[in-house]
Amino acid sequence: RIMRPDDANVAGNVHGGTILKMIEEAGAIISTRHCNSQAGEACVAALARVERTDFLSPVCIGEVANVSAEITYTSRHSVEVQVNVMSENILTGAKKVTNKATLWYVPLSLKNVNKVLEVPPIQYTRKEQEDEGKKRYEEQKLDRLETKQRNGDVIFPIINPEPHTVGYSQSSLIHLVGPSDCTLLGFVHGGVTMKLMDEVAGIVAARHCKTNIVTASVDAINFHEKIKKGSVITISGRMTFTSNKSMEIEVFVDADPFVDEPRERYRAVSAFFTYVSLSKEGKPLPVPQLLTETEGEKRRFEEGKGRYLQTKAKRQAQMQQAAQ
Repeated sequence: RIMRPDDANVAGNVHGGTILKMIEEAGAIISTRHCNSQAGEACVAALARVERTDFLSPVCIGEVANVSAEITYTSRHSVEVQVNVMSENILTGAKKVTNKATLWYVPLSLKNVNKVLEVPPIQYTRKEQEDEGKKRYEEQKLDRLETKQRNGDVIFPIINPEPHTVGYSQSSLIHLVGPSDCTLLGFVHGGVTMKLMDEVAGIVAARHCKTNIVTASVDAINFHEKIKKGSVITISGRMTFTSNKSMEIEVFVDADPFVDEPRERYRAVSAFFTYVSLSKEGKPLPVPQLLTETEGEKRRFEEGKGRYLQTKAKRQAQMQQAAQ
């Protein structure tokens, strides 16, 4: 679809959350179609995880975004979907790939939202494809368990914080989940959640830099639990790490269930977003260095630095392979 002004920031760059929402919609459509392709109980595919995705090139107002999805692996209860996003300048005809993403879905019964159904298998053109897919499945399964174990953090407001500290830029957004946010089963679309997360992360980045910012990448987004219609969700974001030209922001979503439900607030989603600062001409700008104060902030900074260096090393290795 064509990108409109309400899809973009003041500089005309389309929000990363808008692209993430489109990616998730494509994945949900193809997964739900596949899971209902055989006779049996009707279901809706629910997003469980998004692997790291890089924003290779910004999309601008007036360009057309074309999202294509393909199922690349199925386990007994999950579907792996590969999604590509291409932008087209309809005035010049120029096209470019802007995003590549991998998403995991699980089919939930229309009769019982807590019942996960079996997934019809796909046919692989060669045995290696199935083996590679199974390896990716096991890796994401392990990472989801590790991520869930470190989900106890909360963000508290800081009184009169100093500029460039964690407390200065941290932000929260409170949202009442309505019918338009939800699937047929009455829980939130993953794309809606990701769009809200990107909005909060963008506010954190803009507060820290005071410049135009764009989403550069998103680490794995883990959907730990479903969020029901009528819930109140709090999306919180805080700066964890800065390099010379990038910022890592931790974002998590907490849900307060229905008023008539006995359950307490719970952590529903978590992820790390990376942003870059841009000049009016779209050139990268230096990022003010994050000032850490507490032991927790220093620990998170070092963890973020480790992720940054690991990603940098992978990118350099890929460039070397491409050059050979």
